[in-house]
Amino acid sequence: MLVDRFPDFKHLYVLLRPRASVTAEERFRKDVLASPALAAIAAKKPEEYLREKVTILAGDIGQPDCGIDPSVVESLAGRVSLIINSAGLVEFFPPVDDSFQSNVDGVENVIALARRLGAKLVHVSTCFVCGEADGLIEESEPILGFYPRRKGSNDHGFRYRDEIRYMRERIRQTYDSAGANGRQRRSKELAQRLIDLGWQRAAQWGWVNTYTYSKSLGEQLVAGEEDLEWTIVRPAIVEAALSFPFPGWVEGGRTAAPLVMMAMGGLRHWTVREDAPLEVVPVDLVAASILSAAAMLLNGCAAKVYQIATADVNPIRLGALVRLLYAQSRRARRARRRGIGRLLGAGLPLGTRIVTPEQVRARRLRWQRRLGGLQHLVMRLKKSVQRAGLPGRRPLAALAVMLRALGLQALVREQALELYRPFMLDNRFIFEAENIRRAHRRLSETDRERLPWIPEQIDWPDYWVNHEIRGIERWVQKAASKEWTFKV
Repeated sequence: MLVDRFPDFKHLYVLLRPRASVTAEERFRKDVLASPALAAIAAKKPEEYLREKVTILAGDIGQPDCGIDPSVVESLAGRVSLIINSAGLVEFFPPVDDSFQSNVDGVENVIALARRLGAKLVHVSTCFVCGEADGLIEESEPILGFYPRRKGSNDHGFRYRDEIRYMRERIRQTYDSAGANGRQRRSKELAQRLIDLGWQRAAQWGWVNTYTYSKSLGEQLVAGEEDLEWTIVRPAIVEAALSFPFPGWVEGGRTAAPLVMMAMGGLRHWTVREDAPLEVVPVDLVAASILSAAAMLLNGCAAKVYQIATADVNPIRLGALVRLLYAQSRRARRARRRGIGRLLGAGLPLGTRIVTPEQVRARRLRWQRRLGGLQHLVMRLKKSVQRAGLPGRRPLAALAVMLRALGLQALVREQALELYRPFMLDNRFIFEAENIRRAHRRLSETDRERLPWIPEQIDWPDYWVNHEIRGIERWVQKAASKEWTFKV
């Protein structure tokens, strides 16, 4: 967006991790410039322009000085006015040391680098650092000392530096107790212990997963820097583009992709809070907001926090959303049927049902018992066919495999719904986004067109059908190693 809409910017440095056999420069050319999102934009610019305007730095924010060569850091001092830290590990429940390396250690390293270079800092976080919530989450909530179960401004029970020291010590003890160190490859058992450690600690304070816990610690590190100029940008759930680089662009399996694929696979029973909105924001509005916040920071008028969300002015309720997705899945299935199949398709169940997690579990257990009975019958038939020397053994074996797969799919579906439970059932999130509206009003008319903030103009049914679903079908499902299918 910067290259496309502000081509006269002075210079851009892009920090990328090199890989074992690929340099950072090669990775930028192959994975970034050649990606569908940027190929058309890069094609508009002469190669000389990109070489002159963009420099690729090999590095890793998990390392001191972000892994940048010391001589390069020295040469950049006083020349870089702004750092945008959009790096981060976004897995909900990773081993906690992985989460810390990116979302905590990495933030410390970025802060130190900003100081060395004399740069201001835009730190990209997430709205969901709020943890457990029910209703409006204001942008004015204090950052330092925050934890989701805080009992007012006089509650000083959470000190972020003490928490970081404590968790680093727990991580070290976990490695020591397993007879391992950071240079060795983790065993599955050790990785699981680190996953459990992060999950338990996050839950203790009221965060819904390790990701949001570690991102809140990163925010508090930034907010604790008194003599560093900074602002924090908190996107909600980032999904398919409205228009830039083109409608429906969605990279990889974004947060909502598994939900959309389950719905398009015919899932009817949902564990959702029907009246709660799903706080989704298109990725191009997020990019525009980051640049707007950066402009405010460079001009000395930035707010401390910019929440980038839509439900405060234009909510899409979860009940309406799952009904919309299921109706679209029915239309898609009918369109794929021909002849008698289309006629039989008219008998598919209508509508969705809102159910409890307990009901989902009970349904899955009943389904697995039925499948188990069918598997037992198929295996008996297979043995009978084999003893009699009759044909049909291979089809029966394939049927047994299919039945086992259906049982696993039901379990995977239940686990996926449980993973998203904090966002769809247990909490109701509505994020105030007044600061980005104020920033947008401060821009010139030309820059408001370049950096749109238009959540109230989003037609959600059209967005989900023609942007999100089509984007996932094109950019996520095709890239998946196997197709997601779920039993109704």
